[in-house]
Amino acid sequence: MKGDFDASGWGSGTLSGVTMDVLIPKIADITAEGLSLSGDLTGEELELTDADVCIRGPLAIGLDLRAVDRTICVTGVVEGTAIRQCVRCLNDFDEPMAFSIHAAYERETKIKAVTTAAKRTDSRHRKETPAVEAEPEEQNDDLYYYVGDHLELAPMLREQLILASPMHPLCSAECLGLCPRCGKDLNAGPCCCSEEQTGNPFQVLRTMKEKLRDPGER
Repeated sequence: MKGDFDASGWGSGTLSGVTMDVLIPKIADITAEGLSLSGDLTGEELELTDADVCIRGPLAIGLDLRAVDRTICVTGVVEGTAIRQCVRCLNDFDEPMAFSIHAAYERETKIKAVTTAAKRTDSRHRKETPAVEAEPEEQNDDLYYYVGDHLELAPMLREQLILASPMHPLCSAECLGLCPRCGKDLNAGPCCCSEEQTGNPFQVLRTMKEKLRDPGER
């Protein structure tokens, strides 16, 4: 249900209040037992732009936050509908979207310590332990940092939405695309271009080469 917010001892509220609770939870409320958050969030609330991801309607967000030592682990699911542009026919189409969230947060003050330690390790053991240095980079792909008494989840969710978007979206695997000559959408029917114009480009090059040959070499 739109506007629901599940947390220990908290009830439902207005959309603006729920949005604040879902996107900016208090660190003190995140314990080892965990904190569950859910709500429907719009692209505007996530500060999404059309250049990032264009969505239709709200996104259903469900997150579980748990404190493990000094790290806050975030898992959950995002569901909604994205508006994509087909790379073949250039038409917009709706695509159901659902993906999992796996992220971790640490205090921003650790960044300098991690960077310093990494530099020391790199300068002293670059040749001795190259394999060990590569592992933290893979593990930190979903690592984020926070300051103050609240988490800011919107940047993380926005980044995960972008990463979950296909690089070459297709409205269907059978999409015929546009005619390279007249630009007509071939999904709506054949165009008026001749077979010679729309033929295999390699065949066209082969024909041109044959015309340029010396007649005596044929």
